[in-house]
Amino acid sequence: MQSIESTALEPTRAELAGLSYTQKLLRFLPVYGLVILSLLLIVLFSVLLPQTFPTVLNLRSIVSDKAIIALLSLAAMIPMAAGRIDLTVGYGIVLWHILAISLQTVFGVPWPVAVVIVLALGAITGFLNGLLVEVARIDSFIATLGTGTVLYALALWHTGGRQVVGVLPEGFYSLNGTMVFGLPITGFYVLLLAVALWLILEYLPIGRYIYAIGANPKAAALNGIPVRRFVIAAFVSSGTLAALAGVLLASKLRIGQASVGLEYLLPALVGAFLGSTTIKPGRVNVWGTMTGVIILAVGISGIQQFGGSFFVEPLFNGITLLVAIGIAGYAQRKRGAVGKTAAASPGSANPPKN
Repeated sequence: MQSIESTALEPTRAELAGLSYTQKLLRFLPVYGLVILSLLLIVLFSVLLPQTFPTVLNLRSIVSDKAIIALLSLAAMIPMAAGRIDLTVGYGIVLWHILAISLQTVFGVPWPVAVVIVLALGAITGFLNGLLVEVARIDSFIATLGTGTVLYALALWHTGGRQVVGVLPEGFYSLNGTMVFGLPITGFYVLLLAVALWLILEYLPIGRYIYAIGANPKAAALNGIPVRRFVIAAFVSSGTLAALAGVLLASKLRIGQASVGLEYLLPALVGAFLGSTTIKPGRVNVWGTMTGVIILAVGISGIQQFGGSFFVEPLFNGITLLVAIGIAGYAQRKRGAVGKTAAASPGSANPPKN
């Protein structure tokens, strides 16, 4: 079953042919609207808050706070490219960060082995989600909501509602605490993963297959693409990245508790959904997702520095998502109007072949 549809709405050369310069700018506005908005927000807050916003300290804070959300957004983006949705990225991180700590403090497992175990469990969870969606034919929203709730229940059972604390090795702390060129290393993790996913999705056959499945799974199957295999692989990749985010969260917090993690679900999904409204509107993409995370990070940081209350972050997330959906709808309507105009023009019909 397909929960979402992935189709690109970026302007083509045929659409741009014959348009004036102003019309071309208006056509590209929905494509790069969020990128422009991100830059405007950075300039605005830098002017209004010159002592606190445009500083290295604030940049470090933003990277440190939002790197986990960026990883989860990239994780959620992969199944979305195949037309599915994965809610376990938000629920799973609760269990993964607890296990990453308890395996070391309770069971005495060396930290590299603990990390490998958590990543393997994340991959297994993704494989289970893929089976539920592709074999059991359960809608991905329902399947991953059920799986995620089970993971959250396991986290509550494992901790008994208490914190998991203990002395952890310095090597484990360094996974999140290391600084590179004056910035948290987690930001470089995100950048490397983003570049890798961009190359895979845009330039390798596997990426074209996943996008084809997201656009029309029946047509993809008729063209010989093994839909089931690629969808399951997408969920496995998503589960593994979510587990990695859990490991980094454990390294950052240094304690495990079941009350931490669920607050990452909404912003991670918002970032992934925003990724389908910019750069390549109508199709989830890596740099669109990164733009979505950036606009959330910049907007929330600036508003909080103005003294925004505790409810500012979820409010901003919700409003941003609604605005992004409006931008995507505008792009789709513009493309539909251009398509109708091209179809109605006298020269649009193909000449008959002898």
